[in-house]
Amino acid sequence: MLSFRFKVAWLLIALPLVACQQGDPAEPLEFSRCWLEGLATEARCKTVEVLEDRQDPEGRRIGLRVAVIPARNRNVEPDPLFLLAGGPGLAATESLPPIAAMLSEVRRERDLVLVDQRGTGGSNPLECLPDTLDEEEPDALSEIPDWSPASIFATDVFERCLSTLEADLRFYTTPIAMDDLDEVRAALGYERINIWGGSYGTRAALVYLRQYPERVRTIVLDGVHPLDNRHPLLCAQNMQSALDLMLRRCADDEDCAKVFPDLDKTLEELLSSLEEPLTVTVPHPRSGIPQEVVMTRDGFTMALGHLLYIPRFVSLMPWTITQAARGDFSPLSAQFLAFSADLTGYAGKQLAVGCSEDVALISEEDVEQHSRDSVFGEALTRAFMDACAIWPRAELPEGYHDPVTSDAPVLILSGALDPVTPPSWGDDVAEGLPNSRHLVAPGAGHGVVVVPCVPGLIADFLDAGSASNLDFACAEDYPPTDFFLDFAREFQ
Repeated sequence: MLSFRFKVAWLLIALPLVACQQGDPAEPLEFSRCWLEGLATEARCKTVEVLEDRQDPEGRRIGLRVAVIPARNRNVEPDPLFLLAGGPGLAATESLPPIAAMLSEVRRERDLVLVDQRGTGGSNPLECLPDTLDEEEPDALSEIPDWSPASIFATDVFERCLSTLEADLRFYTTPIAMDDLDEVRAALGYERINIWGGSYGTRAALVYLRQYPERVRTIVLDGVHPLDNRHPLLCAQNMQSALDLMLRRCADDEDCAKVFPDLDKTLEELLSSLEEPLTVTVPHPRSGIPQEVVMTRDGFTMALGHLLYIPRFVSLMPWTITQAARGDFSPLSAQFLAFSADLTGYAGKQLAVGCSEDVALISEEDVEQHSRDSVFGEALTRAFMDACAIWPRAELPEGYHDPVTSDAPVLILSGALDPVTPPSWGDDVAEGLPNSRHLVAPGAGHGVVVVPCVPGLIADFLDAGSASNLDFACAEDYPPTDFFLDFAREFQ
């Protein structure tokens, strides 16, 4: 679910970068040139120190890694676009450079700003690794990781982690992180900002909007995580809806139905065969070395559920399921490893947010209700809850889970194929945002910014400061990826 962080290459050449915006700081900040993996252009980086406990002015200070990607034109708009990463537990400077690259039209006249939330990346990272792993990248020939829920949220790993982290874990929640964000905004000299948030980053954006409404010019919410009790941890029904949609699309597609007849029954029989753990041999996707993997029903459904995030993997799913039913789990293994490798995550931060902001509200009745009639079951939620049983919890501001209300211009983006933040959640959030518009892209999964024309829509939205006149047709006509049928047809 969460993989390991990749390195950001820093050049040790210091130079001043003056934020020539409204409300410039009294003294120029000293930045260094830096390169972020996934971004071809040079950035400017700095560490901004903040109090870990804002109520203790004499207490410990922690550094926040900040990267500014300067606008290309000389005439720079005074309001930059801050990009807020998902997870929770992803670092902006590690996970968002590819998104920054997509937003080249925004960068014509606006700076892009990436801030690693406290607990991630270069901001006092809360990294929890098994004893068998270190901070380096896994070797290309290493064993295929155990992807079972119990392994991902192994309580023994987190028990050891608690004794090694140099952090007071009560102070790593979203509201405090958004206080950090505003401190960075002020240090950079920006009077008002625009925000793009993806996945959990939409929750962070909404919290910032509530805490600092006068500082927000516009907001883009891509894959909305509301603050109310529709917890992202209770995802079994949402994943089931996305899976059912894939099965219906295949059944209604003449070619897919012909090549993969009765796919729903094939999946049902496969899951029944995995009620007892099955040891299978698969070639490592990178090395090709055969390896034994213990496949369980929970491990298979968890992998399948996460592959539903990516439309390209959804297009492979009829073939992947059929191959697994024939005893070949190598396609599933290769895809899940590729999915995991694209993420950078800090599990301690994920728990610091999830245990205090989500798990604290989940009841036994919730778990049972939200997993009923779903092949994805309770395993992932319960594994997370077990980890939270040993993790410190923070106090949240009164009314934290209330819906956010604001007159700010907001562009809401949802993918119709999204298995974790469905379009209905975007509709819910829009009720408190009268100056919002909600775009649902039929061919998108979890993350709509990857739809080819959407970065341009975001640029138009920022230029206008309003979503009222945006033409959504290009994204609304963007179809789901065609199903993969066989290699012969794919390469014709």
